[in-house]
Amino acid sequence: MKRYIQNTFIGFALVSLLFSTSCTGSFDEINTDPDNPTEVPTTNLLAWTIWYTSASFYDRWFMLDEPCSFCGYVAKMSYIDEAKYQFRAGVQDSDWSYIYRVLLNSRDIQARAQETGSVNMELAAKTMEIEVMQMATDRWRDVPYSQAIKMGEGVLTPTYDKQEDIYPALIALAKEVGDSFANGGGDDDISAGDLLFNGDMDKWRRFANSLRLRMAIRLSEVAPDIAKSNAEEILTQPDKYPLIESNDDNAFFWWDGDDPNRYEPIANAYRTRKTEFCAPDLLVDHMLQRSDPRIGVFFTPTPSSQTEGDPDYDDGKPLYRGYIIGAASNPPAKNYSVWGTRYGIDLGGFSPYYRAAEVYFHIAEAATLGYNTGGITAEEAYTKGVELSLEENGVSSDEASAYLEGSGKYTGDKKQIWYEEWVAMFKQGMEGWSLYRRTGIPENHYIAPGRAQRYANHTVPPFRSPYPDRERNLNKSNNAPFNADVVDDFWGKQMWWDTRKDVY
Repeated sequence: MKRYIQNTFIGFALVSLLFSTSCTGSFDEINTDPDNPTEVPTTNLLAWTIWYTSASFYDRWFMLDEPCSFCGYVAKMSYIDEAKYQFRAGVQDSDWSYIYRVLLNSRDIQARAQETGSVNMELAAKTMEIEVMQMATDRWRDVPYSQAIKMGEGVLTPTYDKQEDIYPALIALAKEVGDSFANGGGDDDISAGDLLFNGDMDKWRRFANSLRLRMAIRLSEVAPDIAKSNAEEILTQPDKYPLIESNDDNAFFWWDGDDPNRYEPIANAYRTRKTEFCAPDLLVDHMLQRSDPRIGVFFTPTPSSQTEGDPDYDDGKPLYRGYIIGAASNPPAKNYSVWGTRYGIDLGGFSPYYRAAEVYFHIAEAATLGYNTGGITAEEAYTKGVELSLEENGVSSDEASAYLEGSGKYTGDKKQIWYEEWVAMFKQGMEGWSLYRRTGIPENHYIAPGRAQRYANHTVPPFRSPYPDRERNLNKSNNAPFNADVVDDFWGKQMWWDTRKDVY
């Protein structure tokens, strides 16, 4: 995979080289910037779209600072601003623009693919559209979608779509993709630009179907008919709608770590800010209470427990300690754990779009709702989900068995499914945040104690991200009615699928 990614970046360079070395016979050609070509091969556009999605939506700005702290995956020891809701307006503007930049390129790929009959390329691009627009609506709730990316048609200020309309549209698009694959898909080879699955269309198929299952389960309390019909259609026809079923199928973007442009983004942030991010008390305490064998993979022991003479030192026995999320002050860094090598230190690490464990937790939840799951019981699906998460994190079979026979043993409680899903989704900040907003898990989550006085009356972490200044100013007429529902930047109108009561 490392060699494959490197070759693709070489391909990007060759495109520029072709433009810079070609003979020019006119003034216009001479004055064309060779480093900014207006036409590139579709395979390169797909490669860029996947790389840009991974670099932009799984970095410290979009994923770590806010969603990961809002759901209890990270705490900050310094520069605590975002964890206590002091957002940066420029970051919100950038995050918003990333969404529509990827959507623009996904739509461009689809249009090109339709012209050339490249069915597989079109299906991959549609799947990327679902991936990015689900993140957009889960972050801001109501956003432009049906009129987005239509400047060529004269739409400069797109109208907003409600989340109540965006989710069904994305589910319908995922079904369209799944049905197209079921009907044979295409025969075009997309491997030259496919940085996610290296041209393996079976994995794209499983990814698209799994996204549809994720969205269906998310709507189970607010649109039960949509949720049930879609989940059952998928789960009762595994040959037609195969899912991500093993860790070999995980939708992970792997970074090769050989060059600053190819460093895993969160590890790259840690590389220069070793005392900024750390483990959160919420997750560390939960894992310690349950003797969860993944804790040593997720987090490092405190430096103090590994340094002879320090108060935490006990013959080098590892001690894991998490800090307060959104604290009012900075602590001594040596007293707290940080993310482990696999998740936050390895520059050749991964950006997780979707993992197999998530699929099985959705199946387990579907079974508790009485859906037809094709014969899979809630206990079977739950156990498989835990097993896959333990396996993914390198836990030995003996340790896995002990955990599943002990604190991880299925009890029949739906909350247990959600807690294990929360742990297994570590590093997927948007999904962890959405799980918390939908289910209230973890139940002992708290609002940042270091928050500004203007947020003092709120009782739970944020519902949403603020609309960016650029959108409120440049698309004011369309944005204003929706921005009116926002309270104190982060609260107000809950997500459509967030049915929690008495939270504000």
